[in-house]
Amino acid sequence: MTISTFEDRLRERARTLGIDELRIADADIPVERSSAYRRFIGAGLHGGMDWLARDPERREHPRGLWSEARSAIVAGLNYGPASDPLQSLQRRDRATISVYARNRDYHDVLKGRLKQLAAFVQRETSNAVKVFVDTAPLLEKPLAQRAGLGWQGKHTNLVSRRFGSWLFLGVILTAARLAPDPQQEERCGSCRRCLDICPTDAFIEPFRLDPRRCISYLTIEHKGPIPRPFRPLIGNRIYGCDDCLAVCPWNKYAQVTAEAKLVARADLEEPVLAELARLDDDAFRRLFSGSPVKRIGRARFLRNVMIAIGNSGDPTIIDSVRPHLDDPDPVLRGAAVWAWRRLGGGPGARPPEETDGYVIREWQA
Repeated sequence: MTISTFEDRLRERARTLGIDELRIADADIPVERSSAYRRFIGAGLHGGMDWLARDPERREHPRGLWSEARSAIVAGLNYGPASDPLQSLQRRDRATISVYARNRDYHDVLKGRLKQLAAFVQRETSNAVKVFVDTAPLLEKPLAQRAGLGWQGKHTNLVSRRFGSWLFLGVILTAARLAPDPQQEERCGSCRRCLDICPTDAFIEPFRLDPRRCISYLTIEHKGPIPRPFRPLIGNRIYGCDDCLAVCPWNKYAQVTAEAKLVARADLEEPVLAELARLDDDAFRRLFSGSPVKRIGRARFLRNVMIAIGNSGDPTIIDSVRPHLDDPDPVLRGAAVWAWRRLGGGPGARPPEETDGYVIREWQA
């Protein structure tokens, strides 16, 4: 008669909750990973993501965050797309939204399941637990590699032998001592597809990213004007970028997500840029209700839409830019002026009355 271990029962419970991968590691991060994080923030590579540099002593080690932590239970939720996420890049009158943001916010989907799993751990072991899904200063990817879910590829994201580059991560820290799984070794070899495809050349070297050049950072985290040299390179990407993930050879093992809440909504796969440009506040909130896109707000979203329209090369949609030439938000106004000029709008249109320096510089450029 086979007697299952607690770890076996934990994995079975995770499967019943719809979690695709579950591995265990000691609540510890290798010194080289902590040192790399310190160098990253020391060089200012975090850009406007101030939260990355806040309380580094808490972020660089799980026990700096919670001194009682002994084990880390690392969960993976597959969000593999049903089609090539790069195909929409060729339709310049349409928008490209990152795969992870084409339906529900994964934080909400995964965290609810981890809370149920954490309750199971606490009940079965009588030890305290804490749940994290990008909600605290925790380095999830090094923990995931240590637990054996995959390895951090040259694009700095996790690569899984089962799911390629399409795994959301969440962590349960527990005071219980659980049997750790073998660590996964890096398996990128000589491949550099993810590095070579990057439109903005954001990789300093393999395994080192400068987020300040990354389209995901520029379209999501960056709050100000997108620097001019990067605008033409963004193409029609209005929220995030999947290029480096999509070309990974390990995606040959990827599977389409079985989670309905993560399957792309039809209206977010290749939305029409001109229609997005017409969204008012209420329409923006309705369209992106429950989506991570909603958190950047309408003005920043439309800034991105203006850049994409400017890159479309289609003067027939220039009228969708005109209403934003005098928008109250200076960054959106500036992006609209840039798009107007890119599509051939000339001096026949009156520049914004406001004397905001950014907008005036855009108009006179």
